[in-house]
Amino acid sequence: MIGRMTLAAMLCLAAGAASADSIDGNWCQEKGARRFSISGPSIVTPAGSRTTGDYTRHAFSYVVPSGDPDAGVTIRMHLMGEEHVQVQEGGAAPVIWNRCGPSIS
Repeated sequence: MIGRMTLAAMLCLAAGAASADSIDGNWCQEKGARRFSISGPSIVTPAGSRTTGDYTRHAFSYVVPSGDPDAGVTIRMHLMGEEHVQVQEGGAAPVIWNRCGPSIS
């Protein structure tokens, strides 16, 4: 009986850890000066525009919409762990953004 309970607890913990390992959420750069938010294939860009992109659990890419700075540039992101995402804007060197809470407005 103890073996089954231990196994059940391990499965629950593993399921919780897996659900946290996703690119979905709020991300910040420079102490929150620039932010974006991903929810499935939807993103709110650092300029505040809502658009969609190519989504997988650990990666996201989109083309910057017209009206945003650098419109037309492709942004590629790769999850680097639960708290960091690597962001590459066009051909620029990738930079690391950090997970943050929702914006306050």
